[in-house]
Amino acid sequence: MKIKRALLSVYDKTNLLPLARFLEANEIRIISSGGTARILSEAGISVTAVSDVTGFPEMLDGRVKTLHPRIHAAILARRTPDHLQQIQDQGIEPIDLVVVNLYPFEQTIARPGVTRAEAIEQIDIGGPTLLRSAAKNHADVTVLCNPDDYEAFMTAYSENNGDIPADFARQAALKVFQTTATYDAAIAAYLAGGAALPERFFMTGNKVQDLRYGENHQQKAALYQNPAESLMGNMRQLHGKELSFNNIMDLQAALAITMEFEQPACTIIKHNNPCGVAIGDDLLQAHARARSTDPQSAFGSIIAFNREVDAKLAGEMAPFFTECIIAPSFSPAAMERLQKKKNLRILTFDPATFKTPARDVKCVSGGFLVQEGNTLLMDGLKKVSERAPSAGEQAALELAWKVVKHVKSNAIVFCNGTQTLGIGAGQMSRVDSTSVAVQKASDAGLSLKGSAVASDAFFPFKDSIETLAGAGATSVIQPGGSIRDTEVIEAANKAGIAMLFTGIRHFKH
Repeated sequence: MKIKRALLSVYDKTNLLPLARFLEANEIRIISSGGTARILSEAGISVTAVSDVTGFPEMLDGRVKTLHPRIHAAILARRTPDHLQQIQDQGIEPIDLVVVNLYPFEQTIARPGVTRAEAIEQIDIGGPTLLRSAAKNHADVTVLCNPDDYEAFMTAYSENNGDIPADFARQAALKVFQTTATYDAAIAAYLAGGAALPERFFMTGNKVQDLRYGENHQQKAALYQNPAESLMGNMRQLHGKELSFNNIMDLQAALAITMEFEQPACTIIKHNNPCGVAIGDDLLQAHARARSTDPQSAFGSIIAFNREVDAKLAGEMAPFFTECIIAPSFSPAAMERLQKKKNLRILTFDPATFKTPARDVKCVSGGFLVQEGNTLLMDGLKKVSERAPSAGEQAALELAWKVVKHVKSNAIVFCNGTQTLGIGAGQMSRVDSTSVAVQKASDAGLSLKGSAVASDAFFPFKDSIETLAGAGATSVIQPGGSIRDTEVIEAANKAGIAMLFTGIRHFKH
């Protein structure tokens, strides 16, 4: 398609002048409006005002500029004799290139304290209309909606003697509809007032990178970012191999647990489950405790911290094979030590911007399930046993409860006041999870005497209580709500166990 006439109307002026000069050098006439026209004119580039084309001035504080048949007919007309004759009869000349980008609605609503009126004013009307008109007629019109694409357009134009390839125009049109769909979805979400489960659910994302593969080698995968949110606390990779799909899943899981704690904390993740979680006076102590929970499973793990990693901690981790280490920061000496392992992925994140996802989405055949993010830890604590937990038991119970929330169901976690001692995850029965946790502690050489136990859901039978009591546990925290709660509480009392109900369960499928 040959280009003779172009319409330029952009909010983002990036790369505008080089493009306009290229168009002028190739004798392509430029139509423009508002701030775009002013910048072009000040740069000495010849431009025709949209108002001179339409015969109407810009109106309503600039809300109405390009919404006119002399603009849209010029864009939408097919280059067929019938359509060309129709616009010629109305004194309309075709527009062959449309360069438009949109008001920054998403950036506006992301600003703290932005008012509803300010947000509404940034809903672009003319821009999406121009883009959609041009994209619909991409067989005859080229459309550019992103300044990053100007260079590719100029190259395609030059290499094809001004005849834009059909595939380039088609891909440019696709980008337009992706852009306007994302834009409209952001507006719809904003007007829905943050409802977790709106009548119509939209999920959009910008591709950050293609991944080597998905959970398995035969599956393709990519990482996308919600345009209105930071990605995993502005996670940034400093060193090591490219992240895999499973790495990213495990990093999310590790950060979600670590951010439950205000004290210096360490989480070691394997296959999306924690194999060790601990707090300490410093990260060195927290890491040693977390690793002691299950040193065998920690091989090839993901490790997360909530404080800066220093040289001493880096030296402690160096002998172990680790896939990824993520922390708010790393000292220069720590980086120097850890970078000796060329494949080790070292990452940072910003704790202030890391948040539990507002929604959890799972695909089913022909649709998807959507639920609110699991942000509530408990609905108060209720003592149901004869004996109340001691201060030490209380601290251990609270740690265990924060961890069990993130363990695959059925989940059982044994803790003391500073670390996990045994974790049973993903078993089909709760008594099996209890047995697994006990065995894990035994394998690691950790005593469960006086330990606290958290269960992500109620105990359906007393058998798990008998198992954990036999292992040495003296306190239990669980949601409650079983038809056999009385029987379970009696078993706890018989064993001298202090038991708390939270009123909130934490199934994680």
